[in-house]
Amino acid sequence: MEQLIVFCRPGFEIEAGRELTDAAALNGIYGYFEPGSAQGFVVFNLPGPASADTLLATLSVHTLVFVRDWFVVLAEVSLPPTDRVGAVIDALKSLDSEFPACARVEIRLPENNSDPDLGNFARKWVSPLSKGLRGAGILQPDREAQSPARLELLLLGFNRVIAGVSLACNRARFVSGIPRLRLPASAPSRSALKLEEAWKVFLPPEQELAYLGGGKQAVDLGAAPGGWTWQLVRQGMMVTAVDNGPMNAELMASGHVHHIGADGYQWRPRRGVDWMVCDIVDHPRRTAAMAVEWLNQKLCRYTVFNLKLPMKKRYDEWLICRDILDQGLALTEMNFRIRARHLYHDREEITCFIERLD
Repeated sequence: MEQLIVFCRPGFEIEAGRELTDAAALNGIYGYFEPGSAQGFVVFNLPGPASADTLLATLSVHTLVFVRDWFVVLAEVSLPPTDRVGAVIDALKSLDSEFPACARVEIRLPENNSDPDLGNFARKWVSPLSKGLRGAGILQPDREAQSPARLELLLLGFNRVIAGVSLACNRARFVSGIPRLRLPASAPSRSALKLEEAWKVFLPPEQELAYLGGGKQAVDLGAAPGGWTWQLVRQGMMVTAVDNGPMNAELMASGHVHHIGADGYQWRPRRGVDWMVCDIVDHPRRTAAMAVEWLNQKLCRYTVFNLKLPMKKRYDEWLICRDILDQGLALTEMNFRIRARHLYHDREEITCFIERLD
């Protein structure tokens, strides 16, 4: 039996487990999950030797929605009160199977960890642990450019850690799928962080300027008070903000925003724009259908929008919305790229990004 540790938002363990179970089965790999107690991770069990390698070779974490990040489990280690570094080294050296050479180690904590002492210990443990692992030949920092692997340690307490390995080609860009973003005081609302995170997750980092720069035209549906409009303006875009509610006064003074008092679901531009964004967290199927209309009619080239999911049927509702997107966009001869993710700054919604490729 092989195992993966699968990270998700605390409280969404069932959704992450179901999603991975379904995605693995589509690739002919049949596993089952053990959800934690709202800790933000799932243990996913895989049958047979090398099944984890097969899964990672056929399924990318970037195609999943509720699964933020993952790693393959090597060992679960009991940590003694003293010489915790030695316990980890001994456990890894005693493994029957080989694992890829790792250039560095990452210590993770459960997302809902509330023990500041454990967090302080994790930060202080990195240095002696790295030194010990290098001395044991387990870490080879001089091979960082060649080695795609990273040693992962999920610290569950002072006496227990799960050790594993992740590959650069199939892990989240940010550890546990959580980018560390700061909200400037000038932002009208915390929702601004959701759009910034969406860009960091969905856009290739080396191409962000091509997607966002150059004085593009954008529409923000359900804009008030202006968190997403503020992000668009920061990129130098001219923004049409559509909402019956009032916009932030300082944002309106920028000269980059035209406010239209209207229902975001009903309003349409006279000509196409580069970006349409929508943070109306209501009626997910209606939002999905609206995005399809904007794209099929070439009213926008790129779109980021949120789908608010019902509490008891979150995964099922996403599957319905996914079908609306897939089937609706297949009605034209245009090609589209669809990505969706339950972002760190999302709550009961997920964020979708779609771009027209031609």
